[in-house]
Amino acid sequence: MNSATNNRPERRTTIIARELRRCWIAIAALSETRRADEGQLEEEKGGYTLFWKGKAAGEPRIHGVGFAIRNQLISYLSELPVGISECLMTIRLVLANNQMATVASAYAPTLDSDEEAKETFYTCLDETLSRIPREDKIIPLGDFNGRVGRDQHLGKGTIGKEGNRNINSIGALLLSKCAQHDLTITNTIFRQKNKLKASWRHPRYKQWHLIDRWTVHRLIHSMMSIKLKRKTSIHKQQIRPRLNLESQEETATQQPLPASLGESLQQEYPDDIKEHWRWLKSTILDTCKNILGCVQKTTGLA
Repeated sequence: MNSATNNRPERRTTIIARELRRCWIAIAALSETRRADEGQLEEEKGGYTLFWKGKAAGEPRIHGVGFAIRNQLISYLSELPVGISECLMTIRLVLANNQMATVASAYAPTLDSDEEAKETFYTCLDETLSRIPREDKIIPLGDFNGRVGRDQHLGKGTIGKEGNRNINSIGALLLSKCAQHDLTITNTIFRQKNKLKASWRHPRYKQWHLIDRWTVHRLIHSMMSIKLKRKTSIHKQQIRPRLNLESQEETATQQPLPASLGESLQQEYPDDIKEHWRWLKSTILDTCKNILGCVQKTTGLA
């Protein structure tokens, strides 16, 4: 049928692909896709392939996440996108110098969601980030439904002073996870107008929000330039000591370890979240080394 006489509306995926192409977007994180199950769809004319993860067809679907990836980049995927839940999806990209990047598409619960939903999401996010290989570049995208504010002292190295408005409870959860996994919230670092950092302005209170409001929202995008260093030889890398976990099975060491940890952690916590995490991690590791000891590396010929 001639498109000029066809009254059938365009598919939403076609509209999305056309807008992404117009804005020169390579990878887009999609939220509230509301598609059932898990799948993919190629918009050949639009030049993008869309991947999604949602609930089963028989369940109510109010969330759903996905990716829209330019077709030329599909060959750079080490594997197809992995749907973890209706609120979280990841992909791995092959970069230069034989390095990798893991990109996450997330849709976090809103501020008025029940506490169980928030805990479930951030537990899943934490487990997902923990499973990513340490050498991967990590790029979380999506809608986290929280404000982290502009107080850079709360997360030194995690947020900057160019954030929007004040932190809320969801933002505090996000900030703690970013500090734990050594991530930086990039839209709080660069100085620019509020209208370029947010998507919607409240008509009465004149406050900027990074939220979606159907047709009145603005597309928020980020351009990234990643500097990649060549991997050093394993002989030049610092080898971390391995704890002697076998000694934990001995009755003599089962009691001192919890007691020693309790004594070591009875201190005031630093105000900075990142410093707090570093202090907690180093304290636990040092205590375990003192009690359990480390496995001695043996060398020789068989």
